[in-house]
Amino acid sequence: MPELSISSEKVCFLIVKAREFDVQDVDTELEDGANPTDDRMIDVLEESGDNPVEQEIRVFIAEMDEEEKADLIGLLRLGRGDGTMEEWQAMRAEGMREHAGNVAASLLGEPLLGDYLEEGLAQFGFTCSEFEIGRL
Repeated sequence: MPELSISSEKVCFLIVKAREFDVQDVDTELEDGANPTDDRMIDVLEESGDNPVEQEIRVFIAEMDEEEKADLIGLLRLGRGDGTMEEWQAMRAEGMREHAGNVAASLLGEPLLGDYLEEGLAQFGFTCSEFEIGRL
């Protein structure tokens, strides 16, 4: 079985952040005089250009080394069903060729990123249940 260069804790952190990012809705224009309380504070879930979760994900990925980024791309592809464990090295290499220098943008553009990373991680025998419990 291949080994991961990235820690399961880093992947789990990214899964949690990706799910926070995924719950956003498209930006809606509320009337200027709108009261956030009356609107049930829904604007916090709306997509905006200065989204702190997106910025956090981008910085987190930017600070990774190339091997960790390759693992993220590989886990995404593995979890999405684009290949098998036997094709792990090829998926990582192909993913880095396609997304080099743009890993964060590529991952953020992927619907269900958290689910795919979690499925890929599970195929390596890791789970995020302890990580998520520790964050409560």
